[in-house]
Amino acid sequence: MRTIPIFAAALAGLVAMATPALARSQPPRIPARPTLAEACHNRDGWADPAPPQRIFANTWYVGTCGISAVLVTSPQGHVLIDAGVAQAADSVARNIVAAGFRLHDVRWIVLSHEHSDHAGGLAGLKRRTGARLAAMPAAARVLTTGQVPADDPQSAWLKPFPAVAVDRVLHDGETLVAGPLRLVAHATPGHAPGSTSWTWTSCQGRDCRTMAYVDSVTAMAAPGWRFADHPAYVAAFRASLDRIAALPCTVLITPHPGASDLFERLAHGAPRPVPGACRTYAANGRARLDETLAKEAAPPQRPAP
Repeated sequence: MRTIPIFAAALAGLVAMATPALARSQPPRIPARPTLAEACHNRDGWADPAPPQRIFANTWYVGTCGISAVLVTSPQGHVLIDAGVAQAADSVARNIVAAGFRLHDVRWIVLSHEHSDHAGGLAGLKRRTGARLAAMPAAARVLTTGQVPADDPQSAWLKPFPAVAVDRVLHDGETLVAGPLRLVAHATPGHAPGSTSWTWTSCQGRDCRTMAYVDSVTAMAAPGWRFADHPAYVAAFRASLDRIAALPCTVLITPHPGASDLFERLAHGAPRPVPGACRTYAANGRARLDETLAKEAAPPQRPAP
């Protein structure tokens, strides 16, 4: 009758001895990565680091809290859109790796426009990845010097950024190819002379969505530069807004994430498709341009006596 208690005691001892070993064999619990909305709450600095987050399928956000950088991935190589400010190059590179990708698998880097907040990190990321850089002609001329010329409405505000060699000059409607990836470049000058928007298709199983990375559409000018004095520029801007409104676009992404409420839309997973997103975005840009022109045409207000 003593056999059972003795056996039970021995079994308990074996379990106690095995428990630490079993615990050690379990993989460590990895804390959940915060969403962009959580990590960037009350933080929108251009260099404020943010975690990477999948937007949809093979499209990832790898930028900062205040400036977008988007990685479109494939087994045969990736394309990076925008690089952020020069100080953010390390953060963007870390995000690419943290998302599970290798830096030297980035085949091409492209951009939205040739201002330091989006192009400042190009030289650093081109050096880290070994990727080639492609840009529209107006943007390419600026990138190779790092100096924004006077024909840019914001030139008086803009600081120089590290110059970078351009490997391919693009033209409106061209397709950039990296393995199975096909990204179409759309010339959308207005916010800057070299403004470029991008469209591609991302698929998750049979669920395919047209992704649109659309450049800024705000009509901003530094003191001394008036849109009303440049009718050809305004006409090109209006044509760009019409082109943006007609883009294939079910998931809208913008160089400043707040302009398309990207983080809020990603707070609960992949953003739902919104077929009219680019039309609404273009309409807002058109209203802003009209408002700017109206202000320029208004007579100057005299100071009160």
